[in-house]
Amino acid sequence: IRDGASFTTRRVVAIQHGKAIFTLSASFQVDEPGLEHQSAMPAVPMPEELPNTQQIYEDYLEDAPEHIRRFWMRERPVEIIPVSMKHYISSDALEPVQHIWIRANGKVPPERPIQAAILAYLSDMTLLDTALFPHGLSVFDRSIQGASLDHSMWFHGADPLDDWLLYTTDSPFSGGARGLSRGSIFNRSGRLIASTAQEGLIRKRAND
Repeated sequence: IRDGASFTTRRVVAIQHGKAIFTLSASFQVDEPGLEHQSAMPAVPMPEELPNTQQIYEDYLEDAPEHIRRFWMRERPVEIIPVSMKHYISSDALEPVQHIWIRANGKVPPERPIQAAILAYLSDMTLLDTALFPHGLSVFDRSIQGASLDHSMWFHGADPLDDWLLYTTDSPFSGGARGLSRGSIFNRSGRLIASTAQEGLIRKRAND
C-alpha cells in the first residue's frame, strides 16, 4: 500500500476456491525511541503457584464432558494455565475478565517475524470465551455458535518468548450476536509486549 521513511503498510488477501476468505492489513515500523508508559500487569498468582495441566484434569475435569477433557489433554504447541477454572465448572454469570498464563511448548526461534507470528497465534485464545462469561457460558457450550469475525493486534516490543506470558482479557460489550473483547499480553517481569482486540460471533444455535 505504501512505503514511508519509517512506516510501511501491506495488505494481504487470501483466496480459497476463487473467493476471498481473509484480509490482513499490516503496518511495519523501524524501531525508534519515544515517550513510554503502559498499563500495570494485574496482580495474579505466578504459574508455578497454579495447578498444571495434569492437576487441572484431576481436580476439575475428570467428570467433565468428553469434548472438554479432549481439549485440555491433547498435545498442542502451547501450554495454558488459567488463573481460575470457575467458568469451566460453573454456569454462574461471571465478570467478563480472564487471566491465563501461556507459553510456547518448545524453543522459539530468535527471528522477530517468527516470534510475532507465534504471539499472533497465542493471541486468538480466550478472547471469545471472555465475552461469554456474563452469560454463564463458555466456548465449550455446544448451544453456542462462535467464531472470530475480526482480530487486531499491536506489537509493543521484542520478547524472546522463552518464559510464561500473562494474557489478560476483558469484554466491554456483547449484543447483536457479537461479543467484543480486548487483551493485554505481559511477560513475567510485567512488561506489556502486545495488545489485542477481537469481535466474535456468539450466537445461540437455532435449535436451542
